[in-house]
Order: sequence, then C-alpha cells, then structure tokens
Amino acid sequence: MSTVITLVMAGGQGTRFWPESTSKKPKQYLSLVGEESLLKQTLDRFDGLVGKENRFIVTVTEQEKLALEASGDSLGNDSLIFEPSGRNTAPCILLSLAHLLNNGYSEDDIVAIVPSDHVILNQQGFRDTIKVASLAAAKDDAIVTIGITPNFPHTGFGYLHKGSEASTGIFHVAEFKEKPDANTAKEYVASGEYLWNAGMFVSKISTLLREFKECSPETFSFFEKLKETSGKEQAQIYQQMPANSIDYAVMEKSKHVQVVPAIFDWNDLGSWDALESVISPKEGNTLAACRAHYIDNSKGNIVYAPEKHVTLIDVQDLIIVSNEQSLVVMPKSKSQDVKLIVNAIKENKELSDLL
Repeated sequence: MSTVITLVMAGGQGTRFWPESTSKKPKQYLSLVGEESLLKQTLDRFDGLVGKENRFIVTVTEQEKLALEASGDSLGNDSLIFEPSGRNTAPCILLSLAHLLNNGYSEDDIVAIVPSDHVILNQQGFRDTIKVASLAAAKDDAIVTIGITPNFPHTGFGYLHKGSEASTGIFHVAEFKEKPDANTAKEYVASGEYLWNAGMFVSKISTLLREFKECSPETFSFFEKLKETSGKEQAQIYQQMPANSIDYAVMEKSKHVQVVPAIFDWNDLGSWDALESVISPKEGNTLAACRAHYIDNSKGNIVYAPEKHVTLIDVQDLIIVSNEQSLVVMPKSKSQDVKLIVNAIKENKELSDLL
C-alpha cells in the first residue's frame, strides 16, 4: 500500500490582509477564522487520513518559528522542509520531492499538495475528495487536481476546462485557463464545463517526476543535484532554477492531468471582504476576534479587532481592521485597495516596521 503524504506550501508573504498579514507574520499564521491559525486548520483537515508523521510544511528558514508555533500538535518531528529562498511553486515542489525520497519515502507514495491559507469548513467533504483523488492518482498514474464548482463568474481565479470523463466523477483536464475577463467568466460558469483552479493536487511521486522531466526538462535537470546536496551548495543550485509556477512548468503542458470536482466549500481568503462568507454574522455584521461588541443601526460591516470591544453606530458596509500599530477603515467595495496602502508604505522607509 502506498503512503499518502501531505505537503503544505506555507512560504508565502502576501499582504492582502495587511495590517494583520505582514512579512513578519504572513496570512497562513493568523487566526482569521476561528481560534486556530489557517495553517493548523489546513493540517487538521487531514486528521484520520494522513498521520502526523506524514505531514510536511514547506517554508523558508525565516518562518521556522512561526510554522512550528502555528502548527501546534498537528505535525510530527522533523516535518519542515526549507526552501533556500522563495522561488515559486515548481522549484519548491521539486525540492520537496527530493527531500521526501532522501528521507525514506518511495516513488510509489502519493503526495497531496495544498496551500496553507485557504478556508474549508466541510472537513469530511475535503477528506472524501482527497480519497477519491488519491485512488485515481494511483490507478491512472495521473496528476489529479481538485476543482471547485463556481457559484459566480469570478475574474480573480484560474479555471479548469473539463474534458471527457476518465472514470465516474473524474474528468480529464482539457485545458487550463488564465484569469478571465468578466464576460468570459460568465460564459465559463453558464457552460457548466469549467471549475475554479484551487491549487490543490494529488499524485504519485513518480508521476510528478515523470511529468517534470517531460514538460519542464530545464527545471527537472536540477533534481539529482537537489537530492545530492544540502546547505549553501543546495542554495546555490536552487537559485539557478527557473522561478516558474507548477501550473506553468507542468500542469498546463501535461497530458496526464485529471480533475475531481470538490464536494466541499472553499474560500481562498483573497481579501478582507472574504471573511463575510466564512464567519457567521452577529447582528448583521461580521466580527472576527473581537472581545465584545455594541451595535446600533449598523449592518454589513466587517470588523477584525483582536481582543477589543467594538462599537458600531450608524455605519454600513465598512471594513474596519485594528491592531496595535495600525487602523484601516474602508468601504467593502474597496477591499482590494489594501495593496495601494502597502505600496505607499513601502515608499516611506520610516514606516518599514509596519510591513
């Protein structure tokens, strides 16, 4: 029997949840939904499916302490794989496969590769979907990605075009589509033939290595060197690798990709307004991590204010974020403008501690 391994990619440093998400503590280490960090919630989704000793986090050395603290008791020993530097997902995954093979795993073992910062509330549905994907990956020698049935024409996600049925409920991927414009997204959703690309996939290690070699030989040419080296020497090799995403390097070119439509909810928490869809409202408002609240004639607001008493009077549809150093107030319709704040702060060296 093959072993199923969880590989959680957690080295990102996104700032879409600034001022809470910073380079010192990125989003995956925050407790935005519930009491546990997003990283720990990701690991705990594999309870009953993947043992703690077979769960690995891929990150950078600067985040070692954060990763261990945020994971709590959801990891085994020696479960961190370190990228020498942030380099995109294709080199990150190839490095991780080298690490696994060097530490006793077999090419016949299966890896479930997932992001560290998404929200999935239906954990049983997630586990059932991963089981189906694992069986298909083993049986068909394919890379099996997880697709999300779109419930509206989102322009911020990539899409998967379903091809013919590979087996019951599992489809060949006809094509990967980049983020579409609004009209194209509407056409995708109306057709019923497209799924959101959630960046989760399951495969035998041998299948991934074969497809790296076939689809991205320049990247794969570094594999044996990654296996044979460590420390500074490995870091120098890593810096020479093409900094491509796994989608560009392998998935979009491979002829052996299948998709399983997810039977669970999914939210990639792309901006503060996404909290509205994953946190139950209180008196018509979304309140996250607040100590207590007083609300009068206010609705549609999203508030993140850890351990603070929050008062809302005659305000509607605002995002309010407060921590020890910063306060952000903006209309929900402007949630994507957080990046403008971050860019402005980057230009002021005196404010670098806020990032």
